[in-house]
Amino acid sequence: MKKNFLTGLLTGLCGALLLVTVLGAAYIYVGSKTLDDTPDTSDTSEKVEDVQIPEEVPYDNIVEKLTYLQMLVDNYYLDDVNQVSFSDGIYKGFISSLKDPYSTYYTADEYSALMESSSGKYCGIGATVSQDVKTGIITIIKPFKTGPAYEAGILPGDIIYKVEDKEVTGVDLSEVVSRMKGIEGTKVRISMVREGEVDPIEFEITRQEIEVPTIEYQMLKDKIGYITISEFDQITVTQFVAAVDTLEEKGMKGLVIDVRNNPGGLLDSVVKMLDRLLPPGLIVYTEDKYDKRVEENAKDKKKIKVPMAVLINGNSASASEIFAGTLQDYKTGTIVGTTSFGKGIVQKVIPLSDGTAVKLTISKYFTPNGRNIHGTGILPDVEVELNEEMKKEISIPLDKDNQLQEAIRIVKDKIK
Repeated sequence: MKKNFLTGLLTGLCGALLLVTVLGAAYIYVGSKTLDDTPDTSDTSEKVEDVQIPEEVPYDNIVEKLTYLQMLVDNYYLDDVNQVSFSDGIYKGFISSLKDPYSTYYTADEYSALMESSSGKYCGIGATVSQDVKTGIITIIKPFKTGPAYEAGILPGDIIYKVEDKEVTGVDLSEVVSRMKGIEGTKVRISMVREGEVDPIEFEITRQEIEVPTIEYQMLKDKIGYITISEFDQITVTQFVAAVDTLEEKGMKGLVIDVRNNPGGLLDSVVKMLDRLLPPGLIVYTEDKYDKRVEENAKDKKKIKVPMAVLINGNSASASEIFAGTLQDYKTGTIVGTTSFGKGIVQKVIPLSDGTAVKLTISKYFTPNGRNIHGTGILPDVEVELNEEMKKEISIPLDKDNQLQEAIRIVKDKIK
């Protein structure tokens, strides 16, 4: 066997473009257990008595041992092996051995899907999903009102049980998302577990092109601007700046920014968006394994000059937490809601020469005051739990959104 399967992985790490992400939606749980983990002690000597196993030699490195293992598979394994799947399994296992739920290996298809979703456009069911790093459970956070998931009746809180009849709990989130995406007009079967229902609910959803609505905004009563940010993608920056500019032109006196249920996104995007809100100064800094500090600073002298409040909840993660935490440190915005998710680490996506990629956790991030909120989250300045009857609503009426109403009240008091 040629040594190309692992050598390609190791040498390919010198690939070009690096995409830095702080995506809280990529929650992953790696690891599984067979139904019976006891060793098989049955007598198989009569089946292999004539097989001559080559003498094993000491291994100087991983490649040599994998070479020996593949030789054993090639010569003795009963069935044919798909070499691409075999290699992908090696690479995925190699990265998963780090036991870091945020580090993963992407096949070429998975990496293509990741880049597509980061651009803000893709073809799929139209919903935001997240994965619990401890349980591996994948949950629908929000179906987009213009997407097929919404039209099919999928609700926030629905748990994705199967995609195309294959269970997905514990499967890498990017892989599951890739399965739900596809050619426009094709159908995907998804089985959902819903609270209050005994059996899973089956959906057959027709995929369509989705342009992720990362920014929505409007002017509320008393000239209070309201901006909702659903993700921090490449297209989000221009959408956000345009929203702020428009609201200012209309005479905005106060601003509420909503990052509830926002799983995160690109570090570069959140930095540019905060640059529009803050005076020149430190926004966030990172530290790697060598204690090397890299600072991201606001440079634009144009800043917002009205009172602000930021809404967060337990699904506000990563880039959302940088956004809220930085404004909190500068005392520029009052943080309202419930404690955020608590992801204070940064990943870097490294493309490889064969179209695949690897995502690795490479640093911790800190708010301007030196806070690393990994595992603890951002504590709101004013804690407000969303009313229970509103938690299953896809689109909460503004007058019934008690968290929003509290944020508006705080901003009005600051105006006075």
